[in-house]
Amino acid sequence: MKIASNIKDLKLYLNKERESKKQIGLVPTMGALHAGHISLVRQCVRENDVCVVSIFVNPTQFNDKNDLSTYPRTPEQDYALLEAAGCTYVFAPGEKEMYPEPDTRIFNFGRVAEVMEGKYRPGHFNGVGQIVSKLFDIVQPSKAYFGEKDFQQIAVIRSMVKLLNMKVKIVACPIVREKDGLALSSRNTRLTPELRQKAPLIAHVLQESTTFAQKHSVEETIDFVIDTINKESEMEIEYYEIVDSATLEAVSDWKGSNDPVGCITVYCGKVRLIDNIHYKLS
Repeated sequence: MKIASNIKDLKLYLNKERESKKQIGLVPTMGALHAGHISLVRQCVRENDVCVVSIFVNPTQFNDKNDLSTYPRTPEQDYALLEAAGCTYVFAPGEKEMYPEPDTRIFNFGRVAEVMEGKYRPGHFNGVGQIVSKLFDIVQPSKAYFGEKDFQQIAVIRSMVKLLNMKVKIVACPIVREKDGLALSSRNTRLTPELRQKAPLIAHVLQESTTFAQKHSVEETIDFVIDTINKESEMEIEYYEIVDSATLEAVSDWKGSNDPVGCITVYCGKVRLIDNIHYKLS
């Protein structure tokens, strides 16, 4: 495994791989890697000749400076995990390397970027578009791998690929969870032991809601999730919405979508956690 901290070196490595007709896959990350990230890396390794993993905490997608400053950074641990998973190249640039000058591009991703996270984190998805488009330009992967925990982000990146006419296949990979159900996230490390005990409630209530939904309306199901989680001290829902998985438009009736998905953001203390679940109604 080789580590490149600048674009020039990485391109030299990858151009040699392309000369050998090798297919390149990319896993974009912000580091602080966990088993969820590694599942993406392993899938990338299986499906491509070359696996590139980027590690870059992208400042343009943070609308909260405190969230940026407290985002966990564990480079040496990350490198060890990636080498064990079969990664070929790590791209770990500094901020000046990725943004030698301010990126002033504004993307129009449409509705998929305006609802949910787009509403509560203005500018977030534009920052995602800036960094992911840069990474795609640099690496030129055949496939790029993203975790379904960030469900809306995948929809936005697919929109970006169409918008910019990029030739990369976006591969969505299943959520990886702890044994108690909590969706793996780099932010979980910021939970106090007490909050860590409470956090799995999010996944448990979402799972319960799939049974509840069989005999109740969309609106009643949303209320059930919000009321149940908000009853727990130190837990507060920012939003819970049930949307169509393709358009991210709100679903008002179960028959209005072939694949309704519930997307949630919960503050567990001061730590912002996201999760989602698909509703398969009989």
